[in-house]
Amino acid sequence: MLYIACAVLWLLRFALGASIFSFLGVVIWRLPRGESVVKGRSHCPACGRTLSAAELVPCLSFLVQGGRCRGCGARIPARDFWLEVLGGGGVCACCAAFGGETARAALSFAVLGILTVVAFMDIDTLEIYDRFPALLLVCGAAAQFVFPGPGIKSRLLGCVIVSLPMLLLALVVPGGFGGGDIKLMFGAGFFLGARLTVVAAFLGILLGGGFGALLLAAKKADRKTRFAFGPFLCIGIAAAMFFGERLADWYIGLL
Repeated sequence: MLYIACAVLWLLRFALGASIFSFLGVVIWRLPRGESVVKGRSHCPACGRTLSAAELVPCLSFLVQGGRCRGCGARIPARDFWLEVLGGGGVCACCAAFGGETARAALSFAVLGILTVVAFMDIDTLEIYDRFPALLLVCGAAAQFVFPGPGIKSRLLGCVIVSLPMLLLALVVPGGFGGGDIKLMFGAGFFLGARLTVVAAFLGILLGGGFGALLLAAKKADRKTRFAFGPFLCIGIAAAMFFGERLADWYIGLL
């Protein structure tokens, strides 16, 4: 009986995360198009038909409908489905890592949501809206009060320990980093603190640099080609939030 109750609890957690990220999918779609994210019913982008409640069940509706609109038969982007899966997995990961339904788990999941919106919108538009780094600053301020973590000095240092070198590099090498990337690391630095911000930047730059090298090797880009760097920084920030302390300790242990 205990196993069944535990399974139901994790299923409810997954459903909650999937539902929240389903809404974030609406934000990712509507915000760059100048549409309201709170007004207007969900509709099919292809035919404009208003979707019923049965068509809006996270994950299940996509599978039951075979990834197509019931009205016009247009394909629903698979990204919408995987975004909902990511949300469900994200809330389960936060609960597992940070003690179940705790303030730290909730705040960490909020940061995951912000990073997800930033990553997907940067892929779509090559732009990071200022409001999202600002939201990370708010999360950092909340973290200072709701759970133990880096002190205020570490958080303030975290704001500049990566973003300032990125800014200087961008001034010296035009196009080296975008302004949105710099602001993203500034906001994330206040949430993570100095130590974990360095870990996040290292992972993000390693992943982004590796991706750029692959594009060059495959001759799908040249040295002037722009690609979204924000998603790699977001992955680094998320990884640092979950594993940063262990990664930092492991690295220091090698020295």
